[in-house]
Amino acid sequence: MRRKLVAGNWKMHGNHKANADLLAAIVAARPFGCDVAVCVPFPYLSETAVTLTGTDVRWGAQDCSAHEQGAYTGEVSIGMLAEFGCRHVIVGHSERRQYHHESDQLVADKAKAALARGVTPIVCVGETLAERDTGQTEVVVKRQLSAVIHTLGHCAGEMVVAYEPVWAIGTGRTATPEQAQAVHALLRAQLQAATAHAADMKILYGGSVKPDNAATLFAQPDIDGGLIGGASLKAADFVAICRAAA
Repeated sequence: MRRKLVAGNWKMHGNHKANADLLAAIVAARPFGCDVAVCVPFPYLSETAVTLTGTDVRWGAQDCSAHEQGAYTGEVSIGMLAEFGCRHVIVGHSERRQYHHESDQLVADKAKAALARGVTPIVCVGETLAERDTGQTEVVVKRQLSAVIHTLGHCAGEMVVAYEPVWAIGTGRTATPEQAQAVHALLRAQLQAATAHAADMKILYGGSVKPDNAATLFAQPDIDGGLIGGASLKAADFVAICRAAA
């Protein structure tokens, strides 16, 4: 069986006091029986690393540059993240695709850069409400994932994939377990056609996961944990979701 992974995406939230309290509560609640990570804003990587070093809770970032170094003002390279001990980096989150106009190929290039430095990319794919309502879910998610598979080549099996229906992020709406499983199964089949490691790869669900729906979602055969947004900022909720994954 694949070991579940629950990764918190703090997005653009946090301050020194809130972060310290949240991380202390997560550490105190261990062990969880699943893999746990928090992906925090860049300025808080240092304090997060200090707090979590020596524990089994991993930390990561929410984005990275596709470039190793150079005249890219405001960008953060994967080499910099690796120096802070990041184990994961989120690439292709729907908010990056929407607000920063990131293309499928740019997302793929970021994933490749991450793997080259030993950091596991959490590659996000997902459709908007309009795309779902017009029956384009399969086309959209397969196109997004295809670009990454093609770019990573034989390394494709080393990434984590996260399905995040855009219409279920921060809206209070959640895909039913059956809807989520259908897309996860589709993605698994696509991976199976590309890599011999597909059966061992984690595919996370990210779309308004909460303590009251986590266990049902995580019970689906192809859902291997969650990429958690708002609920990852509340210690009690995040801990409950981690326990549901176990």
